[in-house]
Amino acid sequence: MQVKIEESWKQHLKEEFEKSYFLPLTHFVKGEYTKYTCYPKGKDIFAAFDHSPFDKTQVVIIGQDPYHGPGQANGLCFSVKDGIPHPPSLINIFKEIEADLGMPYPKSGNLERWADQGVLLLNATLTVRAHQAGSHQNKGWEVFTDAVIKKLSQEKEGLIFLLWGGFAKKKAVLIDANKHHILKSGHPSPLSANRGLWFGNRHFSAVNKILTDKGQPPIQW
Repeated sequence: MQVKIEESWKQHLKEEFEKSYFLPLTHFVKGEYTKYTCYPKGKDIFAAFDHSPFDKTQVVIIGQDPYHGPGQANGLCFSVKDGIPHPPSLINIFKEIEADLGMPYPKSGNLERWADQGVLLLNATLTVRAHQAGSHQNKGWEVFTDAVIKKLSQEKEGLIFLLWGGFAKKKAVLIDANKHHILKSGHPSPLSANRGLWFGNRHFSAVNKILTDKGQPPIQW
């Protein structure tokens, strides 16, 4: 079936779009967007892929669900649109960058600037019903995004996967640790961060060291 997604990803995932689970998933999503307010906007469902083409992806950050409040989700995990107040997890991400790299806390929570540098900001579930966290889980999205992770692991080398929190850490089984770098820590949510599981992980400087050691430019976090 035809899916509006960045061309390089379309080529790498074309077999996935033909699998038996994908058509029921698209019917479910279309029905939800017809009957209810859902996020992100339809044109942004595959934004993570559109901003970070397959061949340019260097870093993968795995989230769980899109934000379910008005105007927040823009198709990139942890990211919000310009002008939207920063959710607690994003605040803690920016605080860690501030401590790790000495960079000033940014005004915008829109992480398109990361994605455009090859940081794939991948939620496991790509859509959600307004104000109902997890409402689109177990409908097929996780099968699709697991396939994305496996495809990256199999067909690329030297990627850096950032697995934050218990949910993301479970994705490590999909990644070939002999070919790729896997950095793990607690989740940036206040619950985890306040228990000392997030702050001080220094993942952002670690990513940049791995990249510069390979002769590649660092990410401008």
